[in-house]
This record gives sequence, C-alpha cells and structure tokens, in this order.
Amino acid sequence: MARIVMKFGGTSVADLDRIHNVARHVKREVDAGHEVAVVVSAMSGKTNELVGWVQNMPKVAGSNAPFYDAREYDAIVASGEQVTSGLLAIALQSMGINARSWQGWQIPIRTDNAHGAARILDIEGADIIRRMGEGQVAVVAGFQGLGPDNRLATLGRGGSDTSAVAIAAAVKADRCDIYTDVDGVYTTDPRIEPKARRLKKIAFEEMLEMASLGAKVLQVRSVELAMVHKVRTFVRSSFEDPDAPGMGDLLNPPGTLICDEEEIVEQEVVTGIAYAKDEAQISLRRLADRPGVSAAIFGPLAEAHINVDMIVQNISEDGSKTDMTFTVPSGDVDKALRVLGDNKEKIGYDVIQSEAGLVKVSVIGIGMRSHAGVAASAFRALADKGINIKAITTSEIKISILIDGPYAELAVRTLHSAYGLDKS
Repeated sequence: MARIVMKFGGTSVADLDRIHNVARHVKREVDAGHEVAVVVSAMSGKTNELVGWVQNMPKVAGSNAPFYDAREYDAIVASGEQVTSGLLAIALQSMGINARSWQGWQIPIRTDNAHGAARILDIEGADIIRRMGEGQVAVVAGFQGLGPDNRLATLGRGGSDTSAVAIAAAVKADRCDIYTDVDGVYTTDPRIEPKARRLKKIAFEEMLEMASLGAKVLQVRSVELAMVHKVRTFVRSSFEDPDAPGMGDLLNPPGTLICDEEEIVEQEVVTGIAYAKDEAQISLRRLADRPGVSAAIFGPLAEAHINVDMIVQNISEDGSKTDMTFTVPSGDVDKALRVLGDNKEKIGYDVIQSEAGLVKVSVIGIGMRSHAGVAASAFRALADKGINIKAITTSEIKISILIDGPYAELAVRTLHSAYGLDKS
C-alpha cells in the first residue's frame, strides 16, 4: 500500500464525461489499496472566463480605471476549482468510494498575502492524513490557499501543480502523479519535431530548466517544491484507458518520472531542447562604465515587475564606456522602455534600442557538467543552417541562444538532431 497524490488539469476535467474518466483513474488506485488525495484544476476555459468577468466589471460599472481589488479577484477565480472538486467527489461517491471535497482554507493551505500570486508557506496535513488512513479520498481544490488576512489567496497560473506537490510533501506521499493532456515529458515539443522521444526519467534540475525555458508541461514553482522536498513526481496522461495494463504499476507507471539525479543511472549529455517565443531584446548604448550602473538599470525594472533574462555586457577598448543588452518578454517591452526612459539621467546611456519577435532556444542536460564541446556543437550546427546568434548565456547544465523568430522551428530540429535526441 502506498500514499499517492493525483493531480488533474483543466483539460482532464473539461466536462462531466472527463470528470467521470478521472474518477475511474482514482478508483483504480483506491481498489489497489492505496491512500489517495486528488488535486483538481478548474474545468478547461473556466478560469479565463472568470478572469474576463473580473476585468470587465469595472467597465460595466462605469469606471475607466482598469484596477480592481486583488482579494475579490481571488474570491472569484478560485471558484472554478471549487466546482470541479465537488463534482469529482460526487462522481466518486456514485462509484461507492468514500470521498469528500476540500477547499484550500479547510485544510488549511497557508499562503503569504500576495493575492493573485501567493506562495505557500505551510500546510497542516494532519486532518487529511487521518481521513486518508480511514479510507476517505480527499478531493482538494488546487490553485488556492488561505492568506494571513484569512481570505482566499490564489497561487497564480498553473498553481494547481504547486498545490499538488506541496500537499504530497505535507502528507509524505510516496509519489505525486500529475495527469495532463500529454503522456510525459519529451526531448522537445513533438509538434515541432515529430522524432521527439518521451523521457522515462528526468532530473529535477533538468525539469526546472525545461519548465522555466518554455516547456509547458509543469509549472516552475511545482518543480522547485518537488526538488526541495524530494517528491518523486510522474507526468502522466489522463486520456489513457484507466484500466489498461500497467496503468496501476506502483513503481513504474506509464509517463515520465521527475526524480533526484541519483536515480538516473545512464545520464545523457543533453536531455532536451526547450524554446520560448515572444522574447525581446533591449540595448543601452555607450553607458559610463562605473560601479552601480547595473543597479541603476535593473533595479527600476525589478520594481516594475519586469522579468529580465539574458544579460550581455560589452566594454569599450579604453574601458570608459559599455553597452548593456538584455531580454524581456515581448509584452513588457513598452513598459520597460518607459521605465528606462524615466531613469535615463540616472543611468546615463546615449541611445536605447529594442527588437521584438525573437526566440530563445535552450539546450539542457545534467551530463553537460562532465562533457566538453557541448556548446561548440550547438554553434556549429546552427551555423551550418545559416542561423545567426544574437546572444548566448550558459550555466552548468544549460546553454541558451537568442535568435530571430522565423528560425525557431529550424533551430529546435537542428539541435535535436545534432545531439542525437531523435535516435531511439
């Protein structure tokens, strides 16, 4: 017998038939004698609908201001998960399974006060552990917790993944199964490269890089939590037959295991290729090369909640001037330019330039730590295809390359092949 946390995303619970199919997955684990908790997202499209209502209400009420109380935003958008958890509990009860729905505040899942993007601080899992021990399935509304002001607080987009991993850590689950519309983590996006392979295992660090660099399988914070608390996490498909052979395998179910590096015996040099579209590049020309200039640039951007990624600095021959180039999401370009313009005198640049429509392609693998020439292989492969590189950043297990947007798919396929990821 094991203790399992199962999480089902919006496409998995999109309608009543799919919720019934989820209940069949849960029943399989219950019938096998396991203690089970389930975390659910809102039905597909529901959160977007609720957010739209929030954004339009001030206009309907005659206000020109686009602002609204973040606490009320949370109260509204958290209702989607509440509906799903209740419906799944009813489906399970109809199958003769003892089940009860839980909201975040009932557990409670304690968060900070950052409404709309709260972080989990603590989970009091004793009551759920007791109920699971008595044979009851806990169906938990994901994406939500209880802030210090005793109001609902939501965890940001993809927050149900974070809820599931955090609950798995709190109840000391043997594993956390994340069910989605794909059957695992692939070496790259199969929609771009048909030869992409599903990975049997991937290390926490690799998955963290994949998630933060464009792979949409898991939310970044959920991977961070899994890595910190060593929660063995499986990415699985909810659309496979719940009763198919092997679906109930306790140790090696179908899907991709995200685990500690020590569990991976044969480590590939490169594990996967990720990409992120809609990147923009901003360059500040002829800055005075003096202490504090970087703080003068990136401090105001941080205060404006603009995420800066790749940073490249070039110093003039005499060392008196420097150029600073960095990337931001394309949607933040205008905001970033305004912030930098407001601080021009403090920063001291001559010219500001920007370019949107770029793509960041990343090569990821823990095997890169012990192998030389990985970066050179990427540069050579892209050069052979005539793809120009605008910026490069590296870490111990990652190489990120900025290129023009139209070359994105070609670059992904080229790098995937260059590292032999298209081979069985």
